[in-house]
Amino acid sequence: MLHQELRLTGSGGQGLILAGIILAEAALYDGLNVVQSQSYGPEARGGASKAEVIISNKEINFPKVDKCDLMLALTQTACDKYIDSIKPNGILIMDKSIPNVPVREDITIYLVPIIETAMNSLGYPMVSNVIALGTIYEITKIVSKASLEKAVCNRIPRGTEELNIKALEEGYNLIRNHKEECFGHGCRFN
Repeated sequence: MLHQELRLTGSGGQGLILAGIILAEAALYDGLNVVQSQSYGPEARGGASKAEVIISNKEINFPKVDKCDLMLALTQTACDKYIDSIKPNGILIMDKSIPNVPVREDITIYLVPIIETAMNSLGYPMVSNVIALGTIYEITKIVSKASLEKAVCNRIPRGTEELNIKALEEGYNLIRNHKEECFGHGCRFN
């Protein structure tokens, strides 16, 4: 049975709400049941931001994430706030710029240079969210690659499709090839 609860966290302006919507849409393309919700601070940029996605092949009875299977954290504040909400044997994908790696021996932690890659490899910090989606896909395969790419192209501004597909590929490659640091239980890197 497939039932995964994901929480994408960071600050306003990082595109995490859009990333949650894209992930939910990709799951729908794959014929799965999905619930997506979001919350953010009153600030347009810089305030706390959180998107939650529940993906299941069964009926979803409760629409909110309680304990997540996977959490993405792009800021220290978000990581600190939600680290205890990850289930044992869960996954934390955190941006490598976050200085304090949490101590949780019961989860797998990936340190991935998401924001740095957006800035340095692609020259566009606003695609950090799409790079993050690529890392989530490569670790979980929770949706099909074709559905994820279709959802990205459906939701991003017209004329940026090539950039965003490159951003997804950068995310895939960060997990496949870059082999960044990984800590905790069940580490998946060689």
